Amino acid sequence: MSYRLDDKMVIGVSTRALFDLTVENDIFEREGVEAYRKYQIQHEKNILKPGPGFRLIQSLLGLNDYCKDRELVEVIVMSRNSADTSLRVFNAIKHYGLNITRAVLAGGASLAPYLAAFHTDLFLSAYEDDVQSAIDSGIAAGIICTPEQTKEMQISQGGRTAQIRIAFDGDAVVFTDESERIFQEKGLGAFEKNEEMNAESPLEKGPFANFLRKLSDLQKLLGVEDCPIRTALVTSRCAPAHERVIRTLRAWDVRVDEVFFLGGVEKKDVLKAFGAQIFFDDQSIHTSSASQAVPAALVPYCRSRKREIFTNEIPTYRTG
Repeated sequence: MSYRLDDKMVIGVSTRALFDLTVENDIFEREGVEAYRKYQIQHEKNILKPGPGFRLIQSLLGLNDYCKDRELVEVIVMSRNSADTSLRVFNAIKHYGLNITRAVLAGGASLAPYLAAFHTDLFLSAYEDDVQSAIDSGIAAGIICTPEQTKEMQISQGGRTAQIRIAFDGDAVVFTDESERIFQEKGLGAFEKNEEMNAESPLEKGPFANFLRKLSDLQKLLGVEDCPIRTALVTSRCAPAHERVIRTLRAWDVRVDEVFFLGGVEKKDVLKAFGAQIFFDDQSIHTSSASQAVPAALVPYCRSRKREIFTNEIPTYRTG
């Protein structure tokens, strides 16, 4: 019988999301693929440092320790690297004791066709085109955008990993951008009126709705007490736009442990206090700020739903 992936949470992660390849990427950008290939081969024995997604991946793999009957999570390295340049990455995986045995090495080609083939639930990459293609295909994906000061990740020493903490923006991430469009086109008053009128009508699912559901299902499986997964919704919504969100999550039967209706308050400090291992948001103004404190990933808009660029004065607060 072939190995099944459809009964697991499948995480696709690029090499630049998993490890710190800043120097190597600079060589690729400045000198080209051949110089990059030579550098990687020459430094195969030099262990790469953890990258912005390392701690999250390590913790997700740790969930397999909680179930004796089957593996709950499968992590697959998905990279545009060639097989010839990948040995350094596999050496680092072995060094850190990560249970990652499968890989897609596309040799410069797009990874988009392979995401669905591997039943990918979440894809993390620093390569914008691949993330965009994933979102267009209905797969949760984010562009890792973590600055220098948060590259050094603490590696857990033996035993079970610390609690997994994942935070999400609301509109255009967990939910569609339908309400946010009203806010941008007609203003705050129209947005709040629309949300009050539709308070009992569930919001439509956004690109991360299915991933959040899968996390919620894992939480139910692992039990409420001392659950190793904790989630948060960190949104710029506030009352009276709060009720529709609460009723939507209730209608979906999806568990979210902590919800923050910030109404324009800075997200960074809240995310730091929550201890997010990653935060997903659709607006670069939020991910750039948040990434000063926690790993963050930008969620692009589906090409079929690309928003217009508005040049009006910035409103009091933004949805999401």
